[in-house]
Amino acid sequence: QVHLVESGGGLVQAGGSLRLSCAASGIISPSIYAMGWYRQAPGKQRELVATVTSGGSTNYADSVKGRFTISRDSARNTVYLQMNSLKPEDTAVYYCAADQVFRSRSWGQGTQVTVSS
Repeated sequence: QVHLVESGGGLVQAGGSLRLSCAASGIISPSIYAMGWYRQAPGKQRELVATVTSGGSTNYADSVKGRFTISRDSARNTVYLQMNSLKPEDTAVYYCAADQVFRSRSWGQGTQVTVSS
């Protein structure tokens, strides 16, 4: 596994924006083939938000399509999540994840995103 360091969470009002960052550090071998973001709201199951592969393919949860954008800097092993038009329902702990072949999934510590109405 790799160590994931997240930043960018915080408190915003509805309609506002946040940009989350997650950087992988340490000896990254084998290479990371996919990174993504998940979130978990209080009392709810953890859910997929967005993923991006090393080939550039992206996938989004229906609830965030058109509002969130995931991007990846493969050279720096960093993934970003630009969140626009935030809604109170987006309030959750957001977790960064990274996948390597033959390795269990790496997880960040989680960062709180709170959207007030």
